[in-house]
Amino acid sequence: MAKRWVAASWGSFEGWQFVEYEAPAPLSGEITVRVRAAGMNPADRKHVAAPRAGAELPVPIGYEISGEITAIGPDTAIGSGAARIGDEVIAFRVRGGYATELTIPAEKAFAKPALLTHAAAANLLLAGTTAAEMLVVTRAQAGETILLHGASGAVGVSVLQQAARRGIRVIGTARAARFDEVRRFGGIPIAYGEGLLDRARDAAGVEIAAALDAVGTDEAVDVSLELVADRDRIVTIAAAGRARAEGFRWIVGSAPESARFRDSIRGELVNLAARGMLEVPVARTYPLAEAVEATRHLAEEHPGGKLALIP
Repeated sequence: MAKRWVAASWGSFEGWQFVEYEAPAPLSGEITVRVRAAGMNPADRKHVAAPRAGAELPVPIGYEISGEITAIGPDTAIGSGAARIGDEVIAFRVRGGYATELTIPAEKAFAKPALLTHAAAANLLLAGTTAAEMLVVTRAQAGETILLHGASGAVGVSVLQQAARRGIRVIGTARAARFDEVRRFGGIPIAYGEGLLDRARDAAGVEIAAALDAVGTDEAVDVSLELVADRDRIVTIAAAGRARAEGFRWIVGSAPESARFRDSIRGELVNLAARGMLEVPVARTYPLAEAVEATRHLAEEHPGGKLALIP
């Protein structure tokens, strides 16, 4: 029997359950994957913290995996093309990735980039597609300077890499201990906290064309609004209330327009990773059976990179 983590009730992740279940045999258009790593994201716990429209308990947890195909439905290809049993794949926007085995729509799977470990590959696409959408909706262009709040986080590191490829200069906020990570991926680090507005102006030296917020603090929003006059070029993934109240952009993967964009960009990001042009720093892995402890780590600390669960 396979095993997976589920939320049997709404609320804290401390109540999640690790249960046995049987992964169904794949039908046409589906594959079954033996999970080698499950990516971890804040959304995993947030989406089961309170009742959501269309979600019924128990809710399988996790949205990203890396593993190998163990079964393929008839007349089925994956998102990146033909596939066969034994091929290594990654999948994004799946339901119940915290598992030992999972049957999923085949179009959600792509050939795993050989240069990435399973732990890194399992964390590529949620952060990567979010970063890509932030750059697109703010219309960031080559030669411009932008401000990125949360530059050393998972989304931030992907923004830095994708921006560098496009010739976009990034001023990125981070803790001092993470400045080298920001520089490593092409950003100009500055500390958040009192005086951020002046530090951002000084570091930029030119007009800041857009602001990307991956942290959601009032400080990040206030500084963004002060520096960028065009509110259509300010985006947040974490301050929805401020965005609605003050007329700047908020994006979330569950919105239809965002979902379409993120699905459309998957192949490009996988190809970049396969060519060594998009890295995924991994801070730590945990056994799958320790998902609650790993989630506690993710919720309460600054991991300094992605976390992954290993069955």
